[in-house]
Amino acid sequence: MRATEFAELSAFVAVADDMSFTKAAKRLGLSPASLSLSVRALEERLGVRLLNRTTRSVAATDAGQRMLAQLRPLLEGFQSAVESVNVFRDKPAGHLRLTMAAPGAYLLATPLAQFIAAYPQITIEISLDSAQVDIVAARFDAGFRVGRKIAKDMIALRVSDDIRFVIAASPQYLARHAQPKTPGDLREHNCIRFRLPDGGYLPWNFKIRGKNVEVEVNGSLIVNHGQSATNFAVDGAGLIYAPEDYLAPMIADGRLIPLFDDSSLSRHDGLFMYYPSRKQNAAALQALINFLKMKFKEHARSRLSK
Repeated sequence: MRATEFAELSAFVAVADDMSFTKAAKRLGLSPASLSLSVRALEERLGVRLLNRTTRSVAATDAGQRMLAQLRPLLEGFQSAVESVNVFRDKPAGHLRLTMAAPGAYLLATPLAQFIAAYPQITIEISLDSAQVDIVAARFDAGFRVGRKIAKDMIALRVSDDIRFVIAASPQYLARHAQPKTPGDLREHNCIRFRLPDGGYLPWNFKIRGKNVEVEVNGSLIVNHGQSATNFAVDGAGLIYAPEDYLAPMIADGRLIPLFDDSSLSRHDGLFMYYPSRKQNAAALQALINFLKMKFKEHARSRLSK
């Protein structure tokens, strides 16, 4: 098979899987125009239409579906053959596509930087998305999410402790409003609420008489992006409820002031990595799994020794 033919077949499968030239091009690192030319060249060479195209969607024709059924096992076999060479390398190589929400990005910043230094032949591509992504359908190798609500057909691996949240406000905001002393005082404040993918809000949790209690808050600002919430809080728009590590730089330089005693705030579930329950993972993915397991164990040992 010539290289051009293989490229055309790969392009067709990618577009059919993503049902979009734009999404497939982004995933493959190509332009939509070049991907379209490859698919059109394949169709002209075969003399049959493989994809139905509209301005809003792309779908395989009957001929395209039949061809996909034959091609997928062949391409998976090709990928397995390439992957098998990894066992002869000193260190694995490959490309990892990961999806995570903003909390995952800051919690994993240091471990992933260390992983890249340890495995320079592995390329990591990160997609930030607060929604619960079907990583198999979206062609990701693994995902990272805060909390234990992960699909049953996935393997879940804890990679962080439970996350400690704090409530903070800017000096400008506190100059205009009395500092809240109890959870009930929050009703008198403009609280920046974070919209979750399921349509609800991130709960503001407190420990009251030894029990975890969710306190209802109100505010004129609703966001679904962590950095936006932080920017608004720093500019004095309202109170922010966010992971302590995330706000630490702003607290350290005085742009935000933490409120409430540490012991009165509950923790949220930690960060979990999830990936398909296959018998054998690609070498690059297995290297990342082993690395994060090691880092979490090291962190647990250092915590116990204190």
